Order: sequence, then C-alpha cells, then structure tokens
Amino acid sequence: MPYKDREIEKQYFTIGEVAAQFNVAPSLIRFWETEFEELRPRKSKKGNRLYTPQDVDIFRTIYHLVKERGYTIPGARDMLKQKGPQLKEKIDVIQSLEKVRGFLVNMKKEIEAINKAQG
Repeated sequence: MPYKDREIEKQYFTIGEVAAQFNVAPSLIRFWETEFEELRPRKSKKGNRLYTPQDVDIFRTIYHLVKERGYTIPGARDMLKQKGPQLKEKIDVIQSLEKVRGFLVNMKKEIEAINKAQG
C-alpha cells in the first residue's frame, strides 16, 4: 500500500498567528474577547491564548461584521446572537465568490496581455 500524505490541521493557533492571518494587532483580538462572549479561547498553563479553528471562524465572522461591513460592536454582537450560523454560511459564500472573482480578474489580465503581445 502506498504511503498517502495527510494534510495536518493545526489544533490550536497562538494570538500572534491569528493576528497575522487577519492583519490586525493582538490587542484588538484581546479587546474583542472582552466584547464578544462567543470568543473565548483556551489558555495554556502559562496563560497563553490558544485558538481552535472554531475560534478563528468566530473571529472571522466578527472581523467581517466590524471591519468589512462597518457594524458597531453592539450591532455586531446583536447580529451574532440573532443570526450566528446563518451568518457564517453567508460569509463563507462571500469569501468563495471573492476568490473566484480574483481568479477571473487575473485571467482577464493575462488574456489582455497575450492579446497585446500578439496584435
């Protein structure tokens, strides 16, 4: 039987990794932990925050509401309580469409560059 590589998923992320993923300061993440009860990472024995992939998804939802959609913190908090799971699905769809759009825009640029070179 051939050896099959498995993709290893991280179980926990540090606050620095989460901050780098969203290009925000770690202090913003700590602040949002005080504002949103849904965002509660585990802490190691040393007191370091450990974020699960689910915590990162919650943070992504909060980030989308506050930074991308312009909600206030109380407004984002209310939206999370009212439409939590539905909201995550919508954000996932939006992100997928943005990736497709980026791919298509790059494709268009490449086609235009080929057409310029040929004609």
